[in-house]
Amino acid sequence: MSTTTYPVRVDGALDDRLNRWLWLVKWVLVIPHLFVLAVLWIVFALLSFVAFFAILFTGRYPRGIFDFNVGVMRWTWRVQFYAYGALGTDKYPPFTLQDVPDYPAHLEVKYPEHLSRGLVLVKWWLLAIPHYIVVGFFVGTGTWFATQADDRAWGWSGGLVGLLVLVAAIVLLFTGRYPRSVFDLVLGMNRWALRVAAYAGLMVDQYPPFRLDMGGDDPGTTRLHEPLPPSTPPAGAPSPGSAPRMSAGRIVALVLGVVVTLASVVGLTVGGALAWLDQGRRDPAGFVTSGQVVMSTSGYALTSEKFTIDVGATTVPRSWFGDARLRVASTDGAPVFVGLARSADVTTYLAGVGYTTVKAIGPNNTTYDDHVGGAPSTEPTALHIWRVQASGPGEQTITWPVENGDWTLVVMTADGSGSVSVRADVGATAPALEWAWIVVLASAGVTLVLGLLLVVLAVIRRQQPGPSALQRPPLPPVE
Repeated sequence: MSTTTYPVRVDGALDDRLNRWLWLVKWVLVIPHLFVLAVLWIVFALLSFVAFFAILFTGRYPRGIFDFNVGVMRWTWRVQFYAYGALGTDKYPPFTLQDVPDYPAHLEVKYPEHLSRGLVLVKWWLLAIPHYIVVGFFVGTGTWFATQADDRAWGWSGGLVGLLVLVAAIVLLFTGRYPRSVFDLVLGMNRWALRVAAYAGLMVDQYPPFRLDMGGDDPGTTRLHEPLPPSTPPAGAPSPGSAPRMSAGRIVALVLGVVVTLASVVGLTVGGALAWLDQGRRDPAGFVTSGQVVMSTSGYALTSEKFTIDVGATTVPRSWFGDARLRVASTDGAPVFVGLARSADVTTYLAGVGYTTVKAIGPNNTTYDDHVGGAPSTEPTALHIWRVQASGPGEQTITWPVENGDWTLVVMTADGSGSVSVRADVGATAPALEWAWIVVLASAGVTLVLGLLLVVLAVIRRQQPGPSALQRPPLPPVE
């Protein structure tokens, strides 16, 4: 066998006849593959982390991890070739990590007997930067997540490959033919991207060539495996070159594993958000605090909408919520009043008064509802309706142990005059938050491991026992 010029081989054979219309719906047809690949790439990243340390300490890439990761790349390439990475075939890609000889898209990576312990520290993040720039131009942000460029620099996030495939699809739609020159160029750019992916995935030490090897049959390397000799398999055995079929049990395990993994990812996201709130937004006083917002009105008061609290032994324990806090300070330094009262009492007090209800507070704007009226007949500090209140110059704070009922917050000037403008933030002790994110993250972590295990068990095919005719013959040593 000839010596390979680069240890990554990427092939793709363009179908002689492609359906003019099928490409319009392939984005729907590949959804099952995208779900599975989303999980497999998570496993790929985790196993690559393990391989990093194995190479660092032993100089070898664990063979089982190598075969799995190459299988993930191979599966991804088949889906890309079928879908909008090339649109090179209408043959639906098989659900397998193994190479399928009769499928028109192939990817092979020669297993390295030894890898540099020093290069593993720098090649995937430093040495590959020039290639990342080129690949980002080729495939953009939407094709290979591991080699994306800043999409703000481009108007077309699909990159040059996506643009060329779109042109080819339009030509196919009207003429029934895929321009061969476009296909060759698309394959060359995908081949470049996959070589870089293998290099960044620590699978090879040879630096990817800055060379656009165009064409469906990879001109940059010879085949890593010779074709199997023709043979007649025994009854019941899969024929050489045929895609392995998945049993009903493996399909169920695969679907269940994908669902469990995606649910665990959602759980990890939720748990991470809760952990960020608990650890990142909790101040020294123990309150999980929002950012400050500025609110103002030309009327005589700012009020919240009515909010209803209903906690207790029959629903959620009151201790889960702890205490709530509101801090306000006038933007012009004038004395300010802040109070909390029953909604019915606030409605009675502000009947006929011009005030503003804060409907919603967003990152860029605050929504108000203005009520027309005159000045209040009584200063707010003279009333006895407030559950908690504070008034005076500077920042004023009210702290309230959460109670059941209908409540409304009111902010005014201390003397009840018009034009209220304040900076405010809200907080809560939320004692249940700490154990909540711990439980959510722990549960999501367990289900993630379970889901990934189900996927791996489903997609890794056991070798079928049989005569040696079905097995690949030993390869002579590379000269």
